[in-house]
Amino acid sequence: MTRRIAVSGAASGIGRSLAALLRTQGDDVVGIDLEDAEVCADLSTASGRSEALEGVLERTGGALDAVVACAGISAMRPATVAVNFFGVTELLAGLCPALAASRAPRAAFVGSIAGTAATVPEVVDACLAKREAQALDAAAAAAARGEGNRIYPSSKAALARWMRGVCLTGDWAAAGIPLNAVAPGVVLTPMHAAHAMTEEQRKSVDEAVPMPLGGYAEPEVIARALRWLVSAENTHMTGQVMYVDGGAEATLRGPDRF
Repeated sequence: MTRRIAVSGAASGIGRSLAALLRTQGDDVVGIDLEDAEVCADLSTASGRSEALEGVLERTGGALDAVVACAGISAMRPATVAVNFFGVTELLAGLCPALAASRAPRAAFVGSIAGTAATVPEVVDACLAKREAQALDAAAAAAARGEGNRIYPSSKAALARWMRGVCLTGDWAAAGIPLNAVAPGVVLTPMHAAHAMTEEQRKSVDEAVPMPLGGYAEPEVIARALRWLVSAENTHMTGQVMYVDGGAEATLRGPDRF
């Protein structure tokens, strides 16, 4: 059965790999990205998100079987919060009604092992309160005091908490829509390419994200997990962060967290 699926970040990395996998199995994919996609829009801005929603709904006639939010950045600046949290949550929430007519509606997004790291509480709290301007200001303040490395983890931690808060609501569970996340470790995408340039950089990454099973992952590894999460086969899994990280989460948090 052909399914119609919207994928953000479809022009590169995990999103590109997922779009290719879905098309190979016969699905109709509507890609969203800054360029080289069916719908071109900037998810870092409110106007860009509106353009993305309008573009997807126009191309699909307002009916979707699944939505997967893969778009994200890892810069140590406020834009990371704008794209990673507000770009994801507003896209998913905005397209949720379009899933209502599907016999097997599904939704997922890309989280991160970084979501378990130290955060900027002010950023996370502002995200969950849907106060974007305040969240961006808090991220800018964190960068100014030398905590820019906590902005990305904050955006991903806020995403996981948002998911846990909404997945059981009337818009999602009661409507029969599972909502889940895949949390990768280090993935060999353009966003992480710089991490492997030198032995010193690699050592630093390996200490922060130890991956005893398989080492760094290709984007197809994460794409395959996302493909299952939004397949008709996933009937009862919701509100979960699926760590596809080579054992990083289990290593860092130990056996007492599960």
